[in-house]
Amino acid sequence: MSDLQAVHQEKATFAGGCFWCMVAPFEDLPGIIKVESGYTGGHTENPTYEEVCSDTTGHVEAVQITYNPEIFPYDKLLELYWQQIDPTDEGGQFHDRGHSYKTAIFYHTEEQRLLAEASKTELAQSGRFEKPIVTPILPAKPFYPAEEYHQNYHKKNPGHYKRYRKGSGREDFLEQAWAPEKEKAELKRRLTPIQYEVTQNNATEPPFQNEFWDHHGEGIYVDIVSGEPLFSSRDKYDSGCGWPSFTRPIRDYNIKEKLDLSHMMVRTEVRSKSSDSHLGHVFDDGPGPNGLRYCINSAALRFISKEDLDKEGYGEYKVLFD
Repeated sequence: MSDLQAVHQEKATFAGGCFWCMVAPFEDLPGIIKVESGYTGGHTENPTYEEVCSDTTGHVEAVQITYNPEIFPYDKLLELYWQQIDPTDEGGQFHDRGHSYKTAIFYHTEEQRLLAEASKTELAQSGRFEKPIVTPILPAKPFYPAEEYHQNYHKKNPGHYKRYRKGSGREDFLEQAWAPEKEKAELKRRLTPIQYEVTQNNATEPPFQNEFWDHHGEGIYVDIVSGEPLFSSRDKYDSGCGWPSFTRPIRDYNIKEKLDLSHMMVRTEVRSKSSDSHLGHVFDDGPGPNGLRYCINSAALRFISKEDLDKEGYGEYKVLFD
């Protein structure tokens, strides 16, 4: 934990169905110190997983986040929380049914309550969901950490976790509900021809003839369509391939990989999770401990210099350059 993260710590507690799926979206963000799976909202002390699943304890599965609000404020946690759930489902989440899988925001302070109520109202008025938003906003109760085998389950059992997240219906629902508006005419107006072809039609820009292949400024590279932070200049290096290359993304959660069999080759395509835009490919010939090279099209990216992070709304990422 950095000294900056340790300056100010608060708790945020969210229920969003199976807690296996509620850890990864929040971890590895600037200012996030700890994400713990557990049980809360009920009347039984130190419940077991089996007791909670029996729906006799009043508890729900939840995650408790320890964070520094000076780096990553609560309103951004709320924004991220809504994007992980179906807030219109009163009976559970996706194929997990019953009280223990219900959604809820548990506020720890009056400020959190006010922010949560405002966030819920804004979501309801956005028109994104046809049904009413039913996720309750409740005062925090004692939080009981879940058994150790449930902690960071997505890392301990990645294969089963991915199959569960997909098979439960959560992943497909969230991609459909939270995909940015991709009206072709609007994107064609907003993007340059090469940006449109790369992000929407999986094109590849010419090597050594693109904006960022030899760019050396300090800052972050964000998705040109959605603005989602993708890569940091701290992880950029000259691979000699003629495209911007990175050893890793800022967060694995912000990208997704797909098998690409085009052009009579077997490659791993990299796409932005938030916008489903084509970014480039990842190869196993890079430097660093993971040996990866993320070869990314400049046309899929927008650069935000470290001096402009606050002005552009990415102030929490200043910590990457301290």
